[in-house]
Amino acid sequence: MGIVLGIESSCDETAAALVTTDRRIIAQRIASQDEVHAPYGGVVPEIAARAHANRVTPLVAEVMAEAGMELTALDAIAATAGPGLIGGVMVGLVSAKALAMASNVPLIAINHLEGHALSPRLADPALTFPYALLLVSGGHCQILQVDGVGQYRRFATTIDDALGEAFDKTAKILRLGYPGGPAVEKLALAGDASAVPLPRPLVGSGEPHFSFAGLKSAVMRAKDSGLYRNEDIAASFQQAAIDCVLDRLNVSLGDGGGLPALVVAGGVAANQAIRAALENFAQARTMRFVAPPLALCTDNAAMIAWAGAERLASGQNDPLDFAARPRWPLDQDAEPVRGAGAKA
Repeated sequence: MGIVLGIESSCDETAAALVTTDRRIIAQRIASQDEVHAPYGGVVPEIAARAHANRVTPLVAEVMAEAGMELTALDAIAATAGPGLIGGVMVGLVSAKALAMASNVPLIAINHLEGHALSPRLADPALTFPYALLLVSGGHCQILQVDGVGQYRRFATTIDDALGEAFDKTAKILRLGYPGGPAVEKLALAGDASAVPLPRPLVGSGEPHFSFAGLKSAVMRAKDSGLYRNEDIAASFQQAAIDCVLDRLNVSLGDGGGLPALVVAGGVAANQAIRAALENFAQARTMRFVAPPLALCTDNAAMIAWAGAERLASGQNDPLDFAARPRWPLDQDAEPVRGAGAKA
């Protein structure tokens, strides 16, 4: 059995965790930055980087103390090396490099998206390669085929906003506070999803990619009109987002593409209405539906440690001069798409 320390600092969560190669989370800590970013309605990169610098060392010390372990007992140290807000990524990666050098254990530089992509396998030993993956978070919205560790084929990405970003901006328009996704989901429970006529960008176009900028703008117009309750706007936005996701999945996968499972990962995977719709989509195509526990949906270090464990098992590690990357596509061979989709 191997033990991997994971460090995550790509956005606004500072996290550390110890995970074993046989899928046990020994200890984990997450320091949220919601309070410091709330006045701005979103993440301020410089504030986030400073918070990571203040918190990462104490968090690592806490998880090691809880496990009663020394760094020399580790088999590897894994850290997010991108993509993400580069200041925060550098804080976590440099910390991991220092710890790896001091303890003489391997460093494993992890693509944050791969952390999400492999996280369902931490909780579900029965999930084997290959599988279809819907990766939905604040910064990314993609459909991929996962053939193995480091082996990804991208079917679709976003040409503008990611779905999680659209949720957060809808929350800001409705003045629901930050983080916005859970607030929109909660408010939608009291609304009528058919009350507000919102667009479904690219639905029916036959194009596999996502676009949520127009939907976000339509939400703003609905709010400014004064004709609709916030509850109805939230519910209608959420349903429009679900319709877009299902249409993009149908274009990308059709009857399932011969893949045995549909997996959802990323922060938006915590949304229960989206999970229910995806489960129905999978069942209609005789695909197994897999979603990680809610604690593994948002940014966390357990998924980074697990991705490190998966890479360690395949004999991979990285040099101490590995450079942090603000952009880092999972599918390096995917063709760029119009708009912002080339970023990942």
